[in-house]
Amino acid sequence: MIETDRLLLPSLLDNDFYKFTMQHGVIKLFPHAKTRYKFINRGKHSFPDGFAKALRHAVNSMTGLRLTGEEKKYLAITCPYLDPTYLDFLQGYCYNPEEVKIGQEGSELSVTIEGYWYRTILWEVPIMALICELYYQLNHLHHISNEQISRINKEKIEKYAELGVTIAEFGTRRRHSYGVHSLVVEALKKYGGNTFVGTSNVHLAMKYNTKPIGTHAHEWFMFHAAKYGFKMANSLGLEHWTNVYRGDLGIALADTYTTDIFFEQFDKKFSKLFDGVRHDSGDPIEFAQKTIRHYKSMGIDPLSKTIIFSDALNYDKVARITDYCKGKIGMSFGIGTNFTNDVGLAPLNIVIKMTEALPENQPWIHVVKLSDEKEKYTGDEKTIHLAKEILEIE
Repeated sequence: MIETDRLLLPSLLDNDFYKFTMQHGVIKLFPHAKTRYKFINRGKHSFPDGFAKALRHAVNSMTGLRLTGEEKKYLAITCPYLDPTYLDFLQGYCYNPEEVKIGQEGSELSVTIEGYWYRTILWEVPIMALICELYYQLNHLHHISNEQISRINKEKIEKYAELGVTIAEFGTRRRHSYGVHSLVVEALKKYGGNTFVGTSNVHLAMKYNTKPIGTHAHEWFMFHAAKYGFKMANSLGLEHWTNVYRGDLGIALADTYTTDIFFEQFDKKFSKLFDGVRHDSGDPIEFAQKTIRHYKSMGIDPLSKTIIFSDALNYDKVARITDYCKGKIGMSFGIGTNFTNDVGLAPLNIVIKMTEALPENQPWIHVVKLSDEKEKYTGDEKTIHLAKEILEIE
């Protein structure tokens, strides 16, 4: 059996920043909503005997995580747009493992999550990180040395610096381990200069004195579709975001129901108010072309806006995107697995996605995501078909 104490997360803040910013919004706007999430094994990975038991132990151990006074002070100073009432709530928050069901049949792992959205929203990222770390340890798969990991990431960030771009680290969910993740951010901070602008991991942002990066994820718009309908999901999702943050955290995620549908609803008000958009699926050059055309059609200089590219990036993709976008539109890059799981082993291809939502005074409703890549669609086939019909997606 694995030494499970090594898997304990070091902090309640060992999570992606957008989980906390969305949680803040959910508490303000949808305190009665409930949600369900499901683990999806995209890579068809086989999990060894005893995996579910080890994961159960690790999840149960998360009940001991609490926001410390020092962490609360850090959030208050670094993120002034988070209400003091939210920080008080977060200081009293604790994970409830009863919200998480874990099972295993043969080599197949099942994980489901259910409860109030303002609580369950924090589970996805740390559970995925624990699944990855357990997978490598229970399979006795050893990574390259710590010195090699630091050197590789030093070389990577120096190459990105030569491109003249800015880079953030987005790799918490599919990291090899917490130890590797910490080494990566340490190297990026040490050698990145002005090229490295921050990390999505709030704990490591605090630890290495860099910026926590993030806004919202697909589930924000998926819930809005459940509550208000597919046609209103993007516009009301954006409207509610601006009501909560009043201009802060101004990068909009574009591909929950395809980029084309998003830009139809991203009117002049939103186009001017939001600082830019995030690309997370489909061809990045096509996305850049659509974004530039959209801003020009609104009479907005694309160079005053930014695209955050974050879809399975590596150096070659970043170089290709940079070559196209330079002088046309602002850009920055969020790189995940290529930073935090480049250790000589194959990374896992896994996700945890919201599957159903229970808005106040409504029944449970299936939710779906229709990315620009059909392979990234999530949800049941009936609801996917209904969403495509309503939104008139081919």
